Amino acid sequence: MPYPPRRPHSRTPWKSRPGKAFRPLAAVIASLLVLAPFSPVRAAVRDVLPLHVANESGRTGQVHLYIVGTDIDTGRLGYVDESGTFTPWPAGSIPPSPAPDVSISGPAGGATRTLRVPRGLSGRVYFSFGEKIRFFLTPTGLVQPAPWNPGDPNHDVLFDWSEFTYNDDGLWLNSSQVDMFSIPHSVAVTNGAGSTTRTGVLVTNGRERIFNAVQGQAGDWTSLITTRSDGLRLRVLSPAKGIDAGVFSPAYLDGYISSAWNTYRTRALTVVPFQHEPQKRFTGRTGADDVMRFTDGTGATVASFEKPGTKDVLGCDGRLHAPNDAVVGPIARTLCAAFHRSTLGHLHTQPTYDSGQFYTRDVTDHYSRIVHENMVDGRAYGFAFDDVGGFESLVHDGSPSSAAIGLTPW
Repeated sequence: MPYPPRRPHSRTPWKSRPGKAFRPLAAVIASLLVLAPFSPVRAAVRDVLPLHVANESGRTGQVHLYIVGTDIDTGRLGYVDESGTFTPWPAGSIPPSPAPDVSISGPAGGATRTLRVPRGLSGRVYFSFGEKIRFFLTPTGLVQPAPWNPGDPNHDVLFDWSEFTYNDDGLWLNSSQVDMFSIPHSVAVTNGAGSTTRTGVLVTNGRERIFNAVQGQAGDWTSLITTRSDGLRLRVLSPAKGIDAGVFSPAYLDGYISSAWNTYRTRALTVVPFQHEPQKRFTGRTGADDVMRFTDGTGATVASFEKPGTKDVLGCDGRLHAPNDAVVGPIARTLCAAFHRSTLGHLHTQPTYDSGQFYTRDVTDHYSRIVHENMVDGRAYGFAFDDVGGFESLVHDGSPSSAAIGLTPW
């Protein structure tokens, strides 16, 4: 939805699970766009954008595609067919009722299938191999797959998704690893001049390297891997979803969080969340009550945060909830990114743009570290605000001629 003055949209209102708001682009690209000035491109934006899905995976089995999301203007939830027509979902029920089968037959190996995305839509493109994905409907929203739940009907389905927003200001399309890593896929956008930008490509044998590295990491990390009965390693859950699944310690980061939080009892933390506004700085100090308070240049307190726990940090929510505003949200996003990257507590101006400083501590988000290490360009969405500093696997164009998702080799 439009979000003036700099952001092209805010969080979409459609539902991923009953009662929980879905965040498109996984991390909500607001954090990216407040780190660099946004100048809307007002060239004509197509009513319907071609989206080419190429199957270069090398895997056998039928590919099934789905485009689901929300109409930005009306807030209606729905799906899109191959021609680009948006249709609202029928009413659901409690308990959730099965959604209609809205799958689109995907490309065979070595082939490409062209879908169409209507302007004014924010949502996801799902893809599965072999089995179809099962969706469900409630009276208020779409119940999407939650494979971290062993009882979810899609638990043993090989699937993944990309996230997008296409509106009057253009297209934002990303490959997301915020919840899990499963099917290697790239995203691309081609502008009106025919120039293509692509990201999300894994290094050679990257999928196996990621699974093996997570499996070899000491502690609960191995438990994040889901293996099907036929021996196929389906996915690696993010540690946040691992906590939800009960397989990852909800106290994993607590010691590091306390150490970093305590650092700022005796010295200041400087947050400069807007890269294009280096003069806009906020100073944080931790009080005796364990609350970190931030002041602006006038000395006025503008934000305060209780000490978060591991789940707050890994989910970038709870005590680190980031509203779509110009102060509290940007500070919260910066703190969350610094915790994930284990830079808070020893780098006292945040964010830092030197990726060589990331994930250098023993206690860190090894899941995100491993995913980033196995991307050709080092870019990924390893956690919800991985776009802080511009390290996310996102493509954008203000007036695109086409977009693409590549199911890449593994």
